[in-house]
This record gives sequence, C-alpha cells and structure tokens, in this order.
Amino acid sequence: MPIPDFQSIMLPLLKFSSDKKEHTVRETEEYLANAFRLTKEEREEMLPSGTTRTFVNRVAWTKAHLMKAGLIMSPRRSVYKITQRGIDVLKEDPVSIDVAYLKRFEEYREFLKPSKDKAELEPGSEIESSVTPRETFENAYQLLRKQVLQEVLEKVKAATPKFFEEIVVELLVKMGYGGSVEDAGKATRFTNDEGIDGIIKEDKLGLDVIYIQAKKWTENPIGRPEIQAFVGALDGKHANKGIFLTTSRFSDGALNYVKSISKKVVLIDGIQLANFMIDYGLGVSTYSTFELKRVDNDYFEE
Repeated sequence: MPIPDFQSIMLPLLKFSSDKKEHTVRETEEYLANAFRLTKEEREEMLPSGTTRTFVNRVAWTKAHLMKAGLIMSPRRSVYKITQRGIDVLKEDPVSIDVAYLKRFEEYREFLKPSKDKAELEPGSEIESSVTPRETFENAYQLLRKQVLQEVLEKVKAATPKFFEEIVVELLVKMGYGGSVEDAGKATRFTNDEGIDGIIKEDKLGLDVIYIQAKKWTENPIGRPEIQAFVGALDGKHANKGIFLTTSRFSDGALNYVKSISKKVVLIDGIQLANFMIDYGLGVSTYSTFELKRVDNDYFEE
C-alpha cells in the first residue's frame, strides 16, 4: 500500500502505546511499517534531499503532533509513552485522529498559532496537508532547482564551442581534477586529436590523466558508434580512463556499451552536466539561503 500520510499514522501510533509502556522511536517505526504492510521499497523511500526516509519523517511528525496535543510524552530522548489524556482519547474509540480532532485541546491550538499575529492556521494550510512541512519544503526546493537546471542547460546549449570547452574545464577543476584552472588549461587541449578533445590531470599531482570528449549537440542522442570511436581513441593513447560529455543525451546502446568494457568511461549528459554545474556553483549564484534548525537533545541532558 502507499506510504500513509502523517495524520493516518496518528491513531495506530497511539493504539500501539496503549500498553502504557515506554517505546523507542525505532521499534514504533518497525511496528507501524508492518501494520501498514509497507514493502521494502516503501520503507526505504527517501525524501527528495536523500537524507531521511519518507516514512521515518512522517512518523516523527506524527509523534510531534500527538505530543503537542498532550496525548503522549517523552520521558527521555528517543523514548515516549502514552499520557492519561491519550488513554482517555482511546476510550472514546475514535474512528480516526487527525489535525482537526487534535484541535479540541488548547495546547495544540496554541501550537498551531504562528508567532507573529497569533492567528490560527486556516483549514487547507500546510499544517493540515497530507504531507509534512519538511516534504513540502523539499518538494518546493526540487521544483525550483528543476527550473534553474533547465535554464542552465539552455545557456550551455546556446554557448559557443569555445565557451563550452571552457565550461567543461572549469567544471572539472571545481570537481577536484587538474589542480587550478590555469594548470588545467595548460594540461587540456581541445584539438580534436584522433577522437580526443582534451586531456586533464586526474589529481593535483598529475599522477594520471583523463581523456575528454565533449560534444555540444542539441537534439540527437549520442549513440554507441560515437562511444566506440572514443574508446578506440583511448586505446591509441594507451589510456584507461575517459569522460564523454554532451549537452544532449546518450542512447541505451551507448549506456549499455560502457558497462561491457574494461576501460573506465564516464558518460555525462546534458541534465547531469547542468546538475553538476548547480552543485559546484558554476554559472549560478546563491540569492537566498534557508537554515532548518532542530533541537540538540544532547545539550539539554544534564
């Protein structure tokens, strides 16, 4: 079944704690995952940032809401237990527990009030959506990043071949290859020499070199013949490592071919190229920064 939203987890979590015992977060997550019959893939699904599992995030948010409503309490770090109020709620045998249900408790209504104007959030706001605020934040970030990625890719495709070569060199340097841009410029020559567009040092000491092929194509995908020609050029240089970059994409035949050869050949298509440029701050600038804080429980342990 699909991963339940955090409000659907509220009643099952409260029922699990009805034995009045202390429960760890980890054992609760395992119990709920089994109760909702989540598959291995669903249990391992990550948020867009890749730092937290989606289900774990939703359980944590559920626990936070129940705690704000006074239905559970945390006697110590990573442990919680049901309160008398939580027991009383279960005696009512509710069909479900959600944000609207929890609003009966004054502490919870205070929790929903923003700090500035103290006006309660209206129904349909983020606090009452099926996803957690962190998911909303990360999904919005991914949408904005996708828009920037498309703009970067369009700029790269519109660049002159010479400027495209400069982008490739600067990006590889930012990724840790070739030492400085000046060193990389000396070590790199885009001369289309026997199928090799450029050479760059693998590390700052120049212990090994990587051969580069850069194709500024717009529509047609790079096929297996182009990759085979590049690999053949590597043989001519007695080289084992190469990077093939393009503003276009690679065919399935090209992707499968590099998996079948002994040489280490990395294929970077237009989307990956634009992603790398964003990750390493090439051709983009930061105009706004948000820091998400969380309580440092270790600090408060006496």
